[in-house]
Formats: sequence, C-alpha cells, structure tokens
Amino acid sequence: MSKERKENVVEDCSKYIMNTYARGESTPVLVRGQGGRVWGSNGNQYIDFTSGIAVQNIGHSHPKYIEKVKAQLDELVHCSNLFYNANQVTLAKKLVQLSGLEGKVFFCNSGAEANEAMIKLARLYGSESGRYEIICMKNSFHGRTMATLSATGQSKVQKGYDPLLLGFAFAEFNDLNSVKEQITDKTVAILLEPIQGEGGVIPATPEFMEGVRALCDEHNLLMLCDEVQCGMGRTGKWFGWQNYSVAPDAFSLAKALAGGIPMGAMVASKKFADVFVPGSHASTFGGGALASAAALAVIDVIEKDNLLDNAKKLSEIFMTGLQQFVDKYDQVLEVRGCGLLIGLVVEDGYAKKIVEELSIGGLLACVAGPNVVRFLPPLTLRERYLDEALDMIDEALEIVFEPEEEA
Repeated sequence: MSKERKENVVEDCSKYIMNTYARGESTPVLVRGQGGRVWGSNGNQYIDFTSGIAVQNIGHSHPKYIEKVKAQLDELVHCSNLFYNANQVTLAKKLVQLSGLEGKVFFCNSGAEANEAMIKLARLYGSESGRYEIICMKNSFHGRTMATLSATGQSKVQKGYDPLLLGFAFAEFNDLNSVKEQITDKTVAILLEPIQGEGGVIPATPEFMEGVRALCDEHNLLMLCDEVQCGMGRTGKWFGWQNYSVAPDAFSLAKALAGGIPMGAMVASKKFADVFVPGSHASTFGGGALASAAALAVIDVIEKDNLLDNAKKLSEIFMTGLQQFVDKYDQVLEVRGCGLLIGLVVEDGYAKKIVEELSIGGLLACVAGPNVVRFLPPLTLRERYLDEALDMIDEALEIVFEPEEEA
C-alpha cells in the first residue's frame, strides 16, 4: 500500500467512521498478520503485543485455525437458533468440560453481551425474592451497553450517559470489608474481574476471591466473574478464576474465544443453568455455525500446541525481564499481572508516550489507564521475540525518560 493510499485510509476513517478511538500520528494502517507479527501499509513490520487486545491468543492467521474456518464457510455460516447447530452444541460441551462447573452455556456476540447475560441471569434468579442489586468493583470495566456501563466502576466512561441504570453498588477491589458493607436484603450477586484489565492490570488476591465466594455462599448470592480479557488461556489457565481455589457461579467469555470472529458466551454452573427459559433471553447470531467452528479451532490449537504451559513459562521470563526496568528507571514503579496479561506501572502521564514510542520502534502495546503500559502477547510467543521486545521497551523508556535539554 502506497503512502498516498495510507493517507486516504486515515482521511476516510476520519470522514466516515465515528470518532470513538483515539489514534495517534504513529498509528499504523495494518494490512497483514502472521503469528506474533503484523505488517503496516508502509511495509513496516511490528511485533504485536496487543493481540487485538487479548483476542489473538493463538496468534494471527494460525494455519490450523484458517483451515477450519475456511472449511466451515463451505458448509454453513449461519442458521437461526430455532434449529439445532452441531458446532454450537460441541462447543458448549467443551466449555463446560473445561470449566468443571457441570452447567450450561448461553452464546452471544461480544464481551458486553456476555456480561449483560450474567446481569440478567442474576436479576431473573433474584426476581422471586425481590433481589436485584449487584455489587461491582470500583475501577472495573464490563462493557459499553447501558447495563454493563452502569456496572462499570469508572466514572470517565460513564460521563454523559446519566441516568445510569439502578441496581448497582460499588466496593473497593481486593477489600472484603468494603464488599460486606454493600450487602443488603436486595443484593443478588457480586460481579468482578479476576484481573482488572482496563483498570490497570490488577489481579485479585487469593484472600479476596476466597472471601467473596464465602460471602456469596453465606448470603445466597451469585459470584460472577468477567473473563472477557483474562479467559481462554491468557493467564496460563483456561480461565482466570482457575488460578484461585474457588469457582464462580457464572462467568463470561469473549475476545479470544473465536480468535477474531465476534463471539461471546456465559457459562453458568449447574445450580443456575436453567434460570433462563425460552423467551427470557436470546441472540440471533449467538453460537452461529461459523463462530462456533472458529472457537473450536482456537481450543484445539491451545490444547495441541500446549499453549497454557507456554504462557506460564514465558510469563515468568517476560516479567523478570521487565522487572529490570524498575531498578533502572525511577519512573518505572512496578510490574504486575498474571500469565501473558502484564502491566508495566509507570508514573502518571508516561504510559501513552511510551506506547507511541514503542510503535515507532516496531512494538505494539496499549495503555490501561494513565500509568500502565499493557502487554498482551499471543500465547504462541517464542522466547526470541521476548528478547527482541525487551530491547525495544528499554530503548523506548530511555527516549521517553530522557531529560529535556535546557535551552
């Protein structure tokens, strides 16, 4: 793609696409991806440590994935959920088996829809007893629909959308006493992310997860886990909550589930698996034949290529490599995360500059708030790419933190 063509793409994007994403001058026009790398229209090659924001867990254009998706296109792309769909059933069975919850699955098309399904499940369950309030966490993010926006604990994304939906209370993340204080006779569920992704890559502590589970058991509440970003192997386990000693009553999936084809899912445990009945919830495209085939291909690749073990191994190497920057640069404060969902915490105001400099140098990353650089490499990552990426990160930090010369 010529420079002129790139300029046309950028100009037409500004002209025809609503301005909901803040792209910078260094933002490339991406035209191709393979494994852990992508190529821009300018011919530049990038190491992709965004993975489409935790979507491309098996990397770009994995040959086994492409083969199965292409084959499905020749068979059946979509049919109404008024009819049976073998791929959908096979996928649901597989997700239930991987979770160990012995429950059932509701399919939809995005993370927000999957979280919306959990909210509706909880409210429907509590309707007979007059319970509808859901305790959410401050600093959380659950989506952009009105219900999931109302459940999100960040005022910056809610601005201008008042009045928000009622029925959501907020507690401090990793503070069990704060959660206890929010429980009333109207409470029906507690909703949390095992790792707050958009909120700054903050893992839940084991004590917090265990305490929330105990509170839910004591008060007959649903424990709901938003696994949209940390699910599908991202943490070295199939689901982020599996890094803890407790299980939720329902959890949501999306992003990496179908490898880039839009898909969401809610998995509910046996106790709550039959709360929904015909007419209580539905989705035209949920669990379509093509998306289900893609998701089955993703699971197959993760299993056969031992990507859970690879994520654990490379997480330790990468986090150790990033830790050296805490010692080297005063502005780098902390490394945190789990598996290959990792945050480099820096002083306020630097994260965006670092991401821009990384892009110029050939490494794609993203921010998680004003002070966290978020890295989401594919689970297929090889160690040699880590060494290359760490060198790029060091160079970017050196440039961004370099003292300005006095005039």
